[in-house]
Amino acid sequence: MQYNLESLLEQLIDDWENELVEFKRANDSYSTSEIGKYFSALSNEANLRHAEKAWLIFGVDNRYRKVVGSTYRQEKEDLNNLKYQISQGADPSITFIDIHELNTPGGRVLLFEIPAAPRGIPIAWHGHYYARAGESLTALSTEKFERIRRQAFGSDWTAQIVPQTTIRHLDPVAIKKAKDLFAQKHANRFKVDEVMNWTDTVFLDRAKLTIDGQITRATLLLLGKAESGSFLSPHPTQLTWKLEGEERAYEHFGLPFILTTSLLYQKIRNIQLRILPENELVAIELAKYDQKIVLEALHNCIAHQDYLSHGRIIVTEQPDRLILENTGSFYEGKPDDYIAGHKTPQSYRNPWLTQAMVEIGMIDTMGYGIHEMYAGQARRYFPLPDYDLTEPNAVKVTIYGRIVDLSYTRMLIQKTDLSLEDIVSLDRVQKHLPLKDEIIKHLRQEKLIEGRKPNFHVSASIADVTATQADYIHHRGQDNIHYQKLITDYIEKFSFATRKDIEKLLFNKLSDALTTTQKESKIGYLLTSMKNKDIIQNIGSRKSPIWELQDKSRIKRNKSRINQE
Repeated sequence: MQYNLESLLEQLIDDWENELVEFKRANDSYSTSEIGKYFSALSNEANLRHAEKAWLIFGVDNRYRKVVGSTYRQEKEDLNNLKYQISQGADPSITFIDIHELNTPGGRVLLFEIPAAPRGIPIAWHGHYYARAGESLTALSTEKFERIRRQAFGSDWTAQIVPQTTIRHLDPVAIKKAKDLFAQKHANRFKVDEVMNWTDTVFLDRAKLTIDGQITRATLLLLGKAESGSFLSPHPTQLTWKLEGEERAYEHFGLPFILTTSLLYQKIRNIQLRILPENELVAIELAKYDQKIVLEALHNCIAHQDYLSHGRIIVTEQPDRLILENTGSFYEGKPDDYIAGHKTPQSYRNPWLTQAMVEIGMIDTMGYGIHEMYAGQARRYFPLPDYDLTEPNAVKVTIYGRIVDLSYTRMLIQKTDLSLEDIVSLDRVQKHLPLKDEIIKHLRQEKLIEGRKPNFHVSASIADVTATQADYIHHRGQDNIHYQKLITDYIEKFSFATRKDIEKLLFNKLSDALTTTQKESKIGYLLTSMKNKDIIQNIGSRKSPIWELQDKSRIKRNKSRINQE
């Protein structure tokens, strides 16, 4: 959100301190720990007062109510690092919406914009919860703590206690996994041995998986034995992996989700891909999919699923992408709001489940999952994820497992200083999506795009002439004669070839401008053409063809025929 900072500061000073605003002179030695305590207190108070945010102001004298200036962290990089420090100490892991810097006649003022604690989830600093009492910093009282926690229970399906269930309905391996993740997540608060020595009952309460030892629906979703899903009937507790393409398959995965998400990921065909940077002899090898990115997306589906809609979470694997789908509309705002990593949602569809997943590290941070997915794909030089909200009660996210535009990939490899904002814009260019005029102007000024509206493409100016010529060949491809000769040479050497063999032979040789579907159609056309010319014949079935040269004694004549045509 854009502010008139001068007017905002004047208004905050006129209203003076209350539970949602704190003023400090603050020099460069001001304690980060004290900032964290105020972050916790102001965030919790904003929640209790139904406000969206609270403010911590540096550079204003608390006694005389006037601007005196602050020398706190005058380097921009140091201020940005404070955001990371707060996210590391806050529990759950959130940080400032933004840090605004204002230079006034009275001196430099910093305005720290603090998000309200999410519904049902109080914010702690290094394990302690804080609040305000007038202008004083104090511990969050039991009454305030419970007021925030109770926000989750009324409408949160995942927070409800499941009668007749006990710890024996939980999977011991899942509990052990949760303990390990909790110990990693909270290594700055608890020693690993200390966590491992807790009884399961103590651990589950401290990890906010149970309520006073009672099993919640969230507990069963994450840690329940496979057969414990019956306690959540008629609501499905299923993840489904579905393979589409030339081969088709599917498999369902039930409870406990803390274990079965990894089992589902292992079903995905994750081959190594090679990218050859410009002017380099050694290719970059990358997995088709990054496990952390896929699991982040899958865990987000679990956290935001509308369990009352009786749907399951579906992961569809296509030859060049994954599509993950959960039921329920996008809960707050739109995906683009979260790409930069500054927005923290004020509420969640399943706050109790979401909080538990944060505690055991299934979701790294609250509100930053989308940012991490986009940044992770950019670091891998791959196309960025796409969100599809066109269906009224579903959210789909696509994770790409192939290069869409080689120029985009090379741009990311060579220009390592590109901002995520610019990368998002370039990703829209390679996917031929519309851009705002001001973004187009910026990309042109930076010489990142070329062409005329609306037919922009990622600039090739950073590459040399040879690279541009090579790109042209990649995109133009070869003529049909060239590809048919490759097929006959292959069959001559190995006696026969399946459709899969031929696709493996030709896929990387066909034009990079073709989509996967177009490449498959191209290969089908080549084979049909060769069959009609009596060059090859199918000795297999129509569904599973096996191709051989029609008459081995005519191999030379067929080759000559191809060359003549």
